[in-house]
Amino acid sequence: MKHPILADNPGDRQLLLGNEAIVRGALEAGINMVTCYPGTPSSEVPDTFYRLRACGRYRMEYSTNEKVALEVGAGASLAGAMTLVTMKHVGVNVAADPLFTLSYTGSPGGLVLLSADDPGCHSSQDEQDNRYYARMAGLPCFEPASAQEAKDMTRDALLLSRKYEQPVLLRTTTRLNHLRGSVVLGELPGPAPLKEFKRDPMRFVPVPMVARRRHAAMLENLQKIQAEIELSAWNRVWGEGKVGVIASGISRAYLRDVLLEPEFENRFKVLELGVTWPFPAATVGEFLRSVERVLIVEELEPLLEEQVRILAQRLGLGVEVVGKGGVLTRLGEYSTTIVRRALAEFLGSECPEREEDSASAAPNLPGRPPILCAGCAHRALYYAVNRVFGKEAIHSSDIGCYTLGIASPLNNADFLYCMGSSISAGSGFSAASGRTTIGYIGDSTFFHSGITGLVNAVFNKHDIILIILDNGTTAMTGHQPNPGVAGELLGDTSVHIDIAKVVEGCGVTQWAKVRPYNLKATMRTLEEMKAMQGVRVLIVEEPCVLFARRTLKQVRTQRAYIHEQGQEVVACHETLGCPAFGKQADEVFIDPEMCAGCMVCLQITPKIKARKKEA
Repeated sequence: MKHPILADNPGDRQLLLGNEAIVRGALEAGINMVTCYPGTPSSEVPDTFYRLRACGRYRMEYSTNEKVALEVGAGASLAGAMTLVTMKHVGVNVAADPLFTLSYTGSPGGLVLLSADDPGCHSSQDEQDNRYYARMAGLPCFEPASAQEAKDMTRDALLLSRKYEQPVLLRTTTRLNHLRGSVVLGELPGPAPLKEFKRDPMRFVPVPMVARRRHAAMLENLQKIQAEIELSAWNRVWGEGKVGVIASGISRAYLRDVLLEPEFENRFKVLELGVTWPFPAATVGEFLRSVERVLIVEELEPLLEEQVRILAQRLGLGVEVVGKGGVLTRLGEYSTTIVRRALAEFLGSECPEREEDSASAAPNLPGRPPILCAGCAHRALYYAVNRVFGKEAIHSSDIGCYTLGIASPLNNADFLYCMGSSISAGSGFSAASGRTTIGYIGDSTFFHSGITGLVNAVFNKHDIILIILDNGTTAMTGHQPNPGVAGELLGDTSVHIDIAKVVEGCGVTQWAKVRPYNLKATMRTLEEMKAMQGVRVLIVEEPCVLFARRTLKQVRTQRAYIHEQGQEVVACHETLGCPAFGKQADEVFIDPEMCAGCMVCLQITPKIKARKKEA
C-alpha cells in the first residue's frame, strides 16, 4: 500500500507532523538526495525518508556525523542532485567548516540545510539560535510556522537554491517539527533531472585567490535573492492601524491565535516574515513608515529587532521599536500566553487571563524526569562502575541515553560538552588533575566524533578508561542505524563496522568486551582496568532493551520478584534505582509490567528471585 505522503492527489488534505510535511515538500520539489545525522527534533524527517526509500525517487543515507552529512550532500549537489541535509541545531556546529565554504562555491543542483532548533532545551544541551548561521554563512533563511508552510517552504527553498545555485537554510524549531496540522498536497513530479557537472576549479577549489572572488560572487547572489524575497508571498502584511507587530518563525502562529481574541482583534497591523534572510529591507521599511510603534516578536535572540532598529535609524524614521525585555525574553519557547502578555504590555492595558494560563501554571501532576528504562544495560554498567571505583573516579559523559546516568542514585556524569567530548575532555581532565577518569560514549557517538579523541588519547599517552556503551543502535533519537548496527539489520545498503577493530586500529592495546548484565564479569574486568595505566577501552555490548524487544524480537520470559524483604532489598532498590522498583509503606516491590527481565537485581541480592512471566 502506498504511503499517504507519496499520494499523487493534488488538492487532497492530510494531517501531517511538521517533519512529515517537510518530507512531502522535498518530494514535491523533486528531491534526489537526502543525508543526515539524526537528532531531535529533526529525526522524523530522515526516518520518514528512510521508510519510504523503496519508492526509488531518491537516495537516502544516515551519515556518521553532521559534517560528513553536509559534505556528502555538497558533493551530490555538485553532481547536479537536488539535496536535503538534515540535523538538529547543535549539529550545524559540527557541519560549520564545510558550510561556510559551500556558500562560496555554491550548490549547482540545489541544497537545503534543515536546522531544527530547540528553544527551551527539550532535548539539547543549549538553545542556540541558528539564524546567526544564515547571516554568517550567507544563507537565505526560511522559517515556517505551520505544517502547510513546512511543506511549501521546503519545496520553495529547494527550488530557490537550485535556481541561484546557493545553499539555503530551512530553520525550524521543536514546536514546528512536532506539531500536527492540515496540509493541502501539491503536484508530485518525478525526481529532478541531474544538472550536468561542469569542471570549474576556479569556482569549486577555493584556494585563497578563488575564495576571494567567490566571496564577492556569493554576496552578489544574495543581492539577487534579496530582490526576490522582497516580492515573496511568505512575507505578508495584514491588519490595519498605527500600532504594528513584526513576527517570525513559530511566533507567527502564536501571534495569529492571540489576535483572534476579542481584546486584540483589529488592533494591530502585522508583518509576518517567513523568509528572514537576506533581510527584506524594502518590505520592512515600507511597513515601518505606516506605523508609529512596532513590537518585534521572535524567539531567542533579538536578530530581527536589531535589523529593524538599524533600518529605522538609517531611514530617519521616528517609529518606536520594542522587543526583548520584560515579557519577551531571550530564554526558552514562547507561547500564546507570553505573546498575549507582551501585546497587552505593549498597549499599556491589563492582560486578559485565559483558562489555559492558570491550567498550565500548576497542573498538579507528578513529576516525570528523564530516566534510564527498566532493564537498560547502561544502569547495570553504572552500578558495576560504582561498586569498583566508589567515589574515586571522575566521570566524563557524552551525548546519548547514558547521559541519564547523571541522575541519583547512579551519579555517573560529572561533566559534558558535546558529541564525542567524553574521551577528549576526560583526557584533558586526567592529564591536568592526575585523578582516575572514566569516559562514557555510545556506539553511534563513537562513530560520530569519538574516534578522533581516542586517537588523540593514544597519541599523547593519556591515562584514561573509555567505556563504549554499544547497544546496537542509535537509541536516543529513535533507533536509527549507525555503522555499528548488526549487518543483518542493515540490509544490502550499508556495511557493519566492528568497533573492536576500530579501537585496535586506533592503537589501543588494552581493551576488553563484556556483557553488562553479567555483573561479576563486568566488575572483574573493571578491576583489571583499574590496575592498568594508559588508554584502556571497555566495550560494553548489550542491545537497547526497547530495540531488542521491538526490532530484534528478543523477548525475556522471566520477571523478578521480592522473595524476602530485608535491608539487602532496600539497598538494591536504593543503589540500582531501577524504575520497576517501588516502595509501599516499608516494603519494596517490583512491578511485573515494568520489569524487563534483565535479572541484574538477582545478582545483587539472593532475596530477589525470578519467575516466568504470566501470559
